[in-house]
Amino acid sequence: MKQLQLVIITILFACGLGSGHAAATTPAGRPAYLELKVYHLKTSQQEAVIDSFLQLQYMPALHAAGIATIGVFKPIGNDTAADRRIYVLTPYSSLKQWEKVTKETTNKLLAAGGTYVNAAHNNPAYSRLETVFIKPFEEMTDLIAPRFSAPKNERVYELRSYEGASEKIFRNKVQMFNAGGEIKLFSRLDFNAIFYGEVVFGSKMPNLMYMTSFPNMPAREAHWKAFGSDPEWKKLSSLPEYQNNVSHIDIVFLRPTEYSEL
Repeated sequence: MKQLQLVIITILFACGLGSGHAAATTPAGRPAYLELKVYHLKTSQQEAVIDSFLQLQYMPALHAAGIATIGVFKPIGNDTAADRRIYVLTPYSSLKQWEKVTKETTNKLLAAGGTYVNAAHNNPAYSRLETVFIKPFEEMTDLIAPRFSAPKNERVYELRSYEGASEKIFRNKVQMFNAGGEIKLFSRLDFNAIFYGEVVFGSKMPNLMYMTSFPNMPAREAHWKAFGSDPEWKKLSSLPEYQNNVSHIDIVFLRPTEYSEL
């Protein structure tokens, strides 16, 4: 099954799925693909096991394999949620690197063992593991950690997911972000974006995701207020060609873990 998925990914990317034409050369420092893992947890014990695994085993293994920056986030209020989650964002410079790193680190981690790897079937480390594979937008630049003076436990990272009613309508929203100038508007208004991209494989399709960041919630509110009243956004959002291009929006407010690198 894994081999079949890899073949499908290779064919789709070769056909320029992400942009509607042949893929352009990836600029230095800009990831070609992003993998977003979401661990779904039920207990604080599971959360502790995943935290330990990510910080002490998973991230060091990926660093050794050449992955420099990995983001780890938790929803605000995660400690009281029925469905606790941990989000792990990993950039890759190529599909080949993703395949190589995944294979090598999986083998290394399985051989190393530990509480996570050796969890029993009746006491699992998580209730479900979700993986979303993302292709960054053309206008997305380098993956850079925001430079905030606020402590990590005050920061707000906003993960947005936009679904389209059809592939054609979804492609229109992607165009709005890129050629339409929506990404440039976010940049001008200092939304400190972590990434923008379209979901290639995931549970919600067709779908795009992006993550912005703020030093705290009041700053987040102020930024979105400025965005909504900006003349450029009012003009862009009123254009006839960009109407009704989002059918469903999910918003998750996250905070970086103390060991997150983003």
